[in-house]
Amino acid sequence: MIPVEYMPPLMFAGLVVFMLFGYAVAFSLAAVGLFFGFFAIEWGYFDAGFLQAIPGRIFGSILSNDLLLAIPFFTFMGTILERCGLAEDMLESMGQLFGTLRGGLGYSVIIVGFILGAVTGTVAAQVIAMTLISLPVMMRYKYNMRYATGVLAASGTITQLVPPSLVLVVLADQLGKSVGDMYLGAWGPSLLQIGLFALYTFILTLIKPDYLPAIPREDLTLVGWPLWRKCLAGIVPSAVLIFLVLGTMMFGIATPTEAGAMGAIGAIVLAVVRDKDLGKLGMRVFQVGVLAAVAGIVAYRMQPKSIPFQVSFGVLYLCVAYLCVRAAMIPDLRALLRQAYQSTARLTAMVAFILIGSTCFSIVFQGVDGNTWVEHWLTSLPGGAWGFLLIVNLFVFFLAFFLDFFEIAFIIVPMLAPVAQKILSPIVGESAALIWFGVILCVNMQTSFMHPPFGFALFYMRGVAPKEVKSSDIYWGAVPFVVLQLIMVALVVAMPKMVTVFLDKDLKVDLDKVKIELPTDGGANDPSGGTDEEQQQKDQDQAASDIQKALGGKDEPAGESKDEPKSDEDKAAAAIERALREGADKK
Repeated sequence: MIPVEYMPPLMFAGLVVFMLFGYAVAFSLAAVGLFFGFFAIEWGYFDAGFLQAIPGRIFGSILSNDLLLAIPFFTFMGTILERCGLAEDMLESMGQLFGTLRGGLGYSVIIVGFILGAVTGTVAAQVIAMTLISLPVMMRYKYNMRYATGVLAASGTITQLVPPSLVLVVLADQLGKSVGDMYLGAWGPSLLQIGLFALYTFILTLIKPDYLPAIPREDLTLVGWPLWRKCLAGIVPSAVLIFLVLGTMMFGIATPTEAGAMGAIGAIVLAVVRDKDLGKLGMRVFQVGVLAAVAGIVAYRMQPKSIPFQVSFGVLYLCVAYLCVRAAMIPDLRALLRQAYQSTARLTAMVAFILIGSTCFSIVFQGVDGNTWVEHWLTSLPGGAWGFLLIVNLFVFFLAFFLDFFEIAFIIVPMLAPVAQKILSPIVGESAALIWFGVILCVNMQTSFMHPPFGFALFYMRGVAPKEVKSSDIYWGAVPFVVLQLIMVALVVAMPKMVTVFLDKDLKVDLDKVKIELPTDGGANDPSGGTDEEQQQKDQDQAASDIQKALGGKDEPAGESKDEPKSDEDKAAAAIERALREGADKK
């Protein structure tokens, strides 16, 4: 019989053994959880009824979780946009716009990577597309091979941090926080990371100018307004789609799932509009749809839910429906849609199975007091909150050598969340603690795509790069950008305001200082206020006046002496009044 305090570390060790044998993570999690669960029941750590929580959580927290529906929507949207030609046009136009500067192609890759990250949310297709398009151009103009491969891989992983990142959606679900708040917290670090990459490129142009040469002006195919028009043709639709997805969430118009659905439809419309086989009728329908959308927004601002508003959006829905049907009729787009559905189904199935396996593991882990073990281990670390963040980030960084970000999010984050809430709340407040913690983990987990042995971004690049590109150049080129990402982790830890600046502030109320005052009738009628003694005296005078009226007397007019009552009833009222005052004086 194994003591219960040894069960949690043994569960982790068993999971590592299963994965070293090459079993899938989802099935390894379920197998380890059920294996230790049966022994825990046999040894009396919990009864068999405890495992009924597993199907309850699977059906209650996974299969019925509306938030997780955002994952297939964002995946579908990203797959469509990566393969519809948007990336090619943006990289070509941005390359010519910045190409005459030293390092101009590097700047264009960084900017396009940021924009594509904000409209796609997937790493694999972005790295592949950018490598196929930009790496041959960089090689033609003699860019340093290590810088070229490094900046392409790093710019592809930017999408992990830029909303609407799938990592942020998963982290929000596992931490129990709003996706909108997680997106707001990630904007500051994502913009700073773009600045770090651009700063590194600029410094490299000063130190090693021959590494990043400028493109000769005679090689530019577009100049002036045609060049700007091509740039805007890629940026403006992307900006509209970004607002459609992120803006509706930020303003509370749509939930993340609804925003993802709108993004998926918007991606189909954008793809079909860019296709040369759409025809004049399809373009006219698109233009009518744009006008109907503008008219509907204006009508809503003037009078919500009016007849013009309903008619405008009815026309818009018909135009969108026509364009979606038209996309299914164009052979190239039909093949693109099929590929997008297949990749979305594969990713969604993988996430669902990992969630089910992690549920089996986490339920048994809780049953053998694993959460208490983790909390005791982490809260006893030296250095308080900063020691906790240091150890957790090192732990996640080394886990990323072997695990994908989905696996880290579903296995490790639920165990760390309660401890993080407890330790980090004094620094940034209760509502922002887990948002800050989630963004730190998201920045850290970017490195899982960039370092060996499972740097998937490097694998993607190796698969599509020309044969003359050495694997050693790809791996060594990633090192400076991994260092920049680790610097980014340190900056987010040291400057939590970078994350919390856009979040709602906590209301700090000291319950010990709360004072509730109930106004009296006399005080309510007295606008000038007064001290407690004056108020008490007024109350007594009012009581005496009420008694006098009850005995049949009248109120004394101003200036009339209280010492000279005119009747027996007045004398009795005066005697009662004196008795009340004497009693109050004795108190």
